[in-house]
Amino acid sequence: MKKVLVYGSYGYTGQLIVEQAVKSGLKLILAGRDENQLRAQAEKYDLQYRAFSLENTAALDSALQEVDAVLHCAGPFVLTYRQMAEACIRNKKHYVDISGEIEGFEALAAMDEDAKRAGVMLLPGGGFDVVPSDCLIAYTAGKLPNASNLELYIKSIGSGVSRGTARSGIENSHRQGRIRRAGKIVSVPNVWDSKLVDFGRGPSRLVSMGWGDVSTAYHSTGIPNVTVYMSFPKAMTSAMKLTRFIGPVLYTRAARDIIKWLIGIFFAAGPSRKQNETGFSLMIAEVSDGTKNVRAKLRTSEAYHLTSLTSVEIMKRILASDYKTGFQTPSTVYGADFILGFDGVQREDM
Repeated sequence: MKKVLVYGSYGYTGQLIVEQAVKSGLKLILAGRDENQLRAQAEKYDLQYRAFSLENTAALDSALQEVDAVLHCAGPFVLTYRQMAEACIRNKKHYVDISGEIEGFEALAAMDEDAKRAGVMLLPGGGFDVVPSDCLIAYTAGKLPNASNLELYIKSIGSGVSRGTARSGIENSHRQGRIRRAGKIVSVPNVWDSKLVDFGRGPSRLVSMGWGDVSTAYHSTGIPNVTVYMSFPKAMTSAMKLTRFIGPVLYTRAARDIIKWLIGIFFAAGPSRKQNETGFSLMIAEVSDGTKNVRAKLRTSEAYHLTSLTSVEIMKRILASDYKTGFQTPSTVYGADFILGFDGVQREDM
């Protein structure tokens, strides 16, 4: 019987994924560093578990020998992706994560040939970042094959941010903003640009940010110029602007560790179950070739709930031998219409 190792299974998003995977009939082995949390989760679902850190190479390799693929849920991914991805290649197991971190995407893309030689797929961004946006971008770019510019606009309604997402943001705070120009990822100040965008309910103020599609959209479509904008509460936008001036203080390891500790105290684990059920997200992708613009819009269910659905579906497909070896994005392996297979998703041309 084919199995999946879910590493970081007891985190907020990991728990949603395990619940969905069990409902879907996947055979799982739970894994992570905290044996007490693993044991409680494994007993709840009558599953096996393995407790080890990613620095314990022998234990990691041993666990991977028991499964066919890994769903990596332990962030901040900039600190964890490499150990797991290299172990997957070494042990010839497929790798999927739910990261949205550009550094990991680009590093995994550089492992493409190694993964192909091992006969495995590397698919980062198997959740809200970047499955829906990558599929929408691929769909829109397909209508304008010579597009040279892409702008992606994102707005979430009735959701929230998990501790893990907040900690990942702090871990990557010193990298500031990111855009892609002439095929290269370049750094810009936080809140480098802003735009008013109407998703159908009146204009919203969005600010530029280093969302994962700055990396993946180029690999999916070849479009060399990419900027991503997202809606944030005014207070958060102000805090992001402030990092331009106090960045050197925040970017030390000690400062980041203190802030992540405070997040654990003052942040909720993540959105409530009601928010998972009623929240939703809106996205608009706009591509241009210099003379013509093409736009399309996507509505999805709440981000963390959608992550559980998309990541589990990807694992089901991998176990059914539906995959491509090497580095992939959601749209390069499963097509632009992959996102349409999930409840609550609607796509329209604009």
